[in-house]
Amino acid sequence: METTNEKNLATFTHLSTLSQYCIPFGNYIFPILIWSTNKDKSEFVDYHGKQVLNFQLSILLYSLVLAMIAIPIFIITIFSNIPLNAIMNDHEFVANHLSVENITGIVIVAIIAIFIFVGLKVAEFFLIIYASVKASNGEKYKYPLTIPFIK
Repeated sequence: METTNEKNLATFTHLSTLSQYCIPFGNYIFPILIWSTNKDKSEFVDYHGKQVLNFQLSILLYSLVLAMIAIPIFIITIFSNIPLNAIMNDHEFVANHLSVENITGIVIVAIIAIFIFVGLKVAEFFLIIYASVKASNGEKYKYPLTIPFIK
């Protein structure tokens, strides 16, 4: 049976990842601080700390893969049909050639990658809240689609 202190520490470990919206890399810094200071004292906090960090690292990996798909496609598509001197001098040329008619199938792949990224971030937010509630109730929770970097 976990103590209230252990439940609170596990809950705060999950909730500390939400600091990413205010502090850059807060979703890594604060969980690492909480987990590393308490992992030897409690198996429950150790388990949840590993889950949080594995989930955040998995989200980072998935986001990087999606960015590697979407960003080059957008850059190549925008600059493939437009001469550089036309971009510098003639703004009407740019407006005429960057229209819906010039969108290719590969750009649709990039747009889908962006939508997947947005869905990933929304799912991340709700999964963090759900895991926090589970930890608060003294239950062990394993995030879905998580790569076990830390065992």
